[in-house]
Amino acid sequence: DQALAAVGSCVALVGIFVNLIVGLSVGPNAALANLIGQKNRGKINSMVHTILTFGAVLGIALLVIGMLVARMVLVASGTPETVLDQALLYIRIYFVGIPFMVAYNFGAAIVRSYGDTRRPMCYLIVSGVLNVILNLLLVIGFHLGVAGVAIATVISNVVSTFLIISHLYRRNDEFSFRFDRMRIDTNELKKVLAIGIPAGIQGAIFSVSNVFIQSGINMFGEAAIAGSSLALNFEYFTYDIAGAFAQAAVTFTSQNFGAGNMKRCRKIFWLCLLFGFGFTEILSVIFIVWEDFFVSIYTTSAAVAAYGIIRMDRVCALEGLTATYEVASSCLRGTGKSLEPSITVVFRLIWLTTIFRMFTTYDMLMNVYVASWLFTGCSMFVVYFFHMRKIDELHAAR
Repeated sequence: DQALAAVGSCVALVGIFVNLIVGLSVGPNAALANLIGQKNRGKINSMVHTILTFGAVLGIALLVIGMLVARMVLVASGTPETVLDQALLYIRIYFVGIPFMVAYNFGAAIVRSYGDTRRPMCYLIVSGVLNVILNLLLVIGFHLGVAGVAIATVISNVVSTFLIISHLYRRNDEFSFRFDRMRIDTNELKKVLAIGIPAGIQGAIFSVSNVFIQSGINMFGEAAIAGSSLALNFEYFTYDIAGAFAQAAVTFTSQNFGAGNMKRCRKIFWLCLLFGFGFTEILSVIFIVWEDFFVSIYTTSAAVAAYGIIRMDRVCALEGLTATYEVASSCLRGTGKSLEPSITVVFRLIWLTTIFRMFTTYDMLMNVYVASWLFTGCSMFVVYFFHMRKIDELHAAR
């Protein structure tokens, strides 16, 4: 349970970097898909090399930043002294894999831009299975604890990166990658960052707010930290479904917007929203119905299990709501609009400084997630419909 609490204390910090990377990777996806929709294939190879070169620089920069701020963030969020050393050990090893994580996500964004989602999935299956095997080997076999978990993650990141870069290297078309062509075209980079930076900021801000939430969780002790950490695993399973349809929305919206087909852009929005919400909730219901069994996989402590079940009932049960803002934000980015999705996520900070201060309970702290999803989802809907109406008016004026 102490090891689980140590890793759980790092969740918010890890989330800042992961969500920043995943958000930034939306830029390459949307920029390349837009070129495909415009049938402007002459600029694609330059864009590919700009994306991967920038990714290499970004990965190293994030590694250095992560190492420098790790202790400060963990201490500031109230990580208990009893687990601080283990948490620092875990996070510092984890950060070694950050450059490979950037390279994989940027490489996968390139592949997804032309509609190939199966290959990145297969590569992640390979690295994911390897991660599981290494976790069992290093933790149970070699008794490395949190260090074993982090090492397994780094190795799996290296493998997934090798697979995606190898695929791009073997190509002989405009999507091929060669190390001797690595350079940054500033004009192409601006197009990528125009969409990627706001998307990355949105993800990072959500995670920064999670640092404050984590500090609230830490107030309730090690059992709460461990219980919250184990419940978060099930939220990742469900959220990834909503995120997958949001990724699809970016690719297909960008392609069709580039081709000027706004009718299909709207159809993509509703289909991705329906599937993202529906399939996410199906899995959420499965977890909630058999929550006692799923929680027992991670702990035998009644106190830890109790906190885990509270979080699952309050948060995981309604994870499908994340599809409302993720899909709407993705469709906006697909049409080149990325500012508003980055603005509305401050709601969580307001909740923490008002509602939670008045009712300082673990249950009320967990309610911030669903409340922020509802607020952000409604905001994104309003922005999306006004933006689409504006596009229609511009087309009519032409």
